[in-house]
Amino acid sequence: MKYFFSNEKKILAVTIVLTIVASCSFLVGFTLSDQEYFFKINKSIDIFGRVYREITMNYVDEVDPEKFMEAGIDGLLGTLDPYTNFISEKEADEIELITVGKYGGIGVTIGVRDGYITILSLMEGYSAQKQGIQPGDRILEIDGVPVTGSKPENIRSMTRGEPGTELHLKVERDSEPKLLEFVVVREEIQLKNITYADFVQDGIAYIRLDRFSRGAGDELGLAIKDLKLKGPIKGVVLDLRNNPGGLLDVAVNVVEKFVTKGSLVVSTRGRGQDSEKKFFVSTDPMLPEVPLVVLVNRQSASASEIVAGAIQDLDRGIILGTRSFGKGLVQTITPLVYNTQLKITTAKYYTPSGRCIQEIDYMHKNKDGVFATTPDSLKKKFKTLNGRLELEAGGILPDTIVTEPEHSALYNELIRKSMFFKFANGYASAHKEMPSMLSDSLINNFQQFLTSQKFIYQDEVETKLKELCDLSEKCKYSESVRKEIDQLKNDLTADKEKNLVRYKDEILSTLKPEIVSRYRGEKGRIEETLKSDNQVIAAIGLLLNGEEYKHRLNVR
Repeated sequence: MKYFFSNEKKILAVTIVLTIVASCSFLVGFTLSDQEYFFKINKSIDIFGRVYREITMNYVDEVDPEKFMEAGIDGLLGTLDPYTNFISEKEADEIELITVGKYGGIGVTIGVRDGYITILSLMEGYSAQKQGIQPGDRILEIDGVPVTGSKPENIRSMTRGEPGTELHLKVERDSEPKLLEFVVVREEIQLKNITYADFVQDGIAYIRLDRFSRGAGDELGLAIKDLKLKGPIKGVVLDLRNNPGGLLDVAVNVVEKFVTKGSLVVSTRGRGQDSEKKFFVSTDPMLPEVPLVVLVNRQSASASEIVAGAIQDLDRGIILGTRSFGKGLVQTITPLVYNTQLKITTAKYYTPSGRCIQEIDYMHKNKDGVFATTPDSLKKKFKTLNGRLELEAGGILPDTIVTEPEHSALYNELIRKSMFFKFANGYASAHKEMPSMLSDSLINNFQQFLTSQKFIYQDEVETKLKELCDLSEKCKYSESVRKEIDQLKNDLTADKEKNLVRYKDEILSTLKPEIVSRYRGEKGRIEETLKSDNQVIAAIGLLLNGEEYKHRLNVR
């Protein structure tokens, strides 16, 4: 395919490259005088522009100017942190989705299962669910175009579009002998920030906040009001696990629901001496005295850490779980030209006590090319409002560490091969209504299903035993030793058949919610999951034990 280097594209490429170079230069600290510094900028821009022009005009093979320009930008930004990105025109929708939480679509989550684009879940109240599409349906065609073998990101671009437009789907369903055809209408999909909010035990409210897009604070306010109408709130579990973050001002708005008016929530400082900005609570809290536990894990990042850090430093609640991600960098989105944008790191944020929780120093690498991190022995110490010691960098360290259970090799392989997902699809087809209670005997049905699927896996013990067997032959051990190893192998195989029962609790903790979701959607899945969630159970226990709660906050 030939590409034509029009004047318009030439202007686009050079303008964006020069803008990026100029913008990125300000991220790196210099001790040069202003005159020397700006001379270096102008010199670099001139050289970069000349290299770009010479390559695009005179290289032996024709070069796509736009792709070449984006490769240059990626190279520049690759020397910085991973959050500073060039946003092309076609990627603008993704930024809007992250910040606003809206897009035009049909309300499905898709993924690849056994090589097919498969419906994983449905959003309640939108076109796909209303038309009768089900989890497990395999999409074969979209608007007459075969999609088997396509990448999920390509399918998402096909299903999304202007609200009100139609989409024709042809799907395959295990329980139906013929292909099914659906006509669905794209609607404005509003992603929920709060995916669950209800009482779980004795006046203890559980609220799951999945993202910090625009409106999350308002959603939290409405959720609290609805809970108050149901009964008195004696404690709150705010779940920020696996929440990657979002907008800084929305994080402040979330903290405002719990913290005294006038309290400092977070401050940001950029490169300039006068760049500091402070964000305070501007309204009276909705739950000023109610005991609070915030759940975090290694996937809790950015805005999640702003909330957790403020709650911790102000001693407003207990942070429980595992260490958070450690992203203390603030990004600003700057419009460029031709509907492109630059997301650039412009500041670091600091918790109320003054600590920055950024873990990785992206501007420095060791001799092996690994980014630098600060060891605990060199980290500065800070104090919370009640005098508890906290360390800078490395994310938010919980006040109460409760680890998530490690999964067995059997469980991981069941997940990898989508066995829970497939079993739930078959179960829902065979049972039009959900039983009043899912008993533990479900494990027997699951065992039969795995046998029918010819499910096999190899755990670590088998792997090591195979290595031992190979080594015994290589090292020419005696026949009697090899017989002993063979006997051990037979014993292991016989005992392995009991693994499904041995890991019954672990397997049922995922199998039951997967089945429930087929009948009661995502809310039902969450409710069932909470029953065996050890971190939620620990949080509820703390909230019900007033003395222990106060002790951990150093309240006298």
